[in-house]
Amino acid sequence: MKAIYFFVSLLALASSFASVYDPNPLQDFCVALNDTQNVFVNGNICKDPKVVVAEDFFKHVDPGNVVNKLGSNVTPVSVNELPGLNTLGISLARLDFAPKGLIPPHTHPRAIEIFTVVEGTLFVGFVTSNQNNTNHLFTIVRNKGDVFMFPIGLIHFQLNMGYGNVVAISSLSSQNPGVITVVNAVFGSTPPISPEVLTKVFQVHKKVINYLEKHI
Repeated sequence: MKAIYFFVSLLALASSFASVYDPNPLQDFCVALNDTQNVFVNGNICKDPKVVVAEDFFKHVDPGNVVNKLGSNVTPVSVNELPGLNTLGISLARLDFAPKGLIPPHTHPRAIEIFTVVEGTLFVGFVTSNQNNTNHLFTIVRNKGDVFMFPIGLIHFQLNMGYGNVVAISSLSSQNPGVITVVNAVFGSTPPISPEVLTKVFQVHKKVINYLEKHI
């Protein structure tokens, strides 16, 4: 009897781990339908399979415009851009970098990221959670053909160290991985975080906080 209880406990534990990620599909496909008619679900409702077409599974991705203050551009291919991804638990993004371009520290709350350099050289890194009161930084320089991964939910970044353009592809373990850019979340939220909170956290004058908020 104890063995049975132990086995059931293991199954329950495995189920709790599995529920952290996108659920497994129960059919061949479930093309996302944008017209929800005020119906909200955890994901996207499905298009009638009888009216699904090949274009529902196709998306062309052009190079991104890197003429901006960060010198980078992320072109997502999630369920919002490619409806055929619905329920399949995967997406990707094309990353373009101008010389010295940066994708600033950010997290994907719902996905592991596997990062492949297609052209150029990148300096990449991620920071662990504060285990043992330490946030450990892992960094490495990656070149064409190299692959690196960022664990789910951890803050990470990518920097073009060279003087040429860089292209990379990110594969993500969710149809809708989400992205939280740290500086935008802290200094650009709507409504803004109270200056009393931020001045105490960063130990700076309120004028510094105001300056940062105006420039995010």
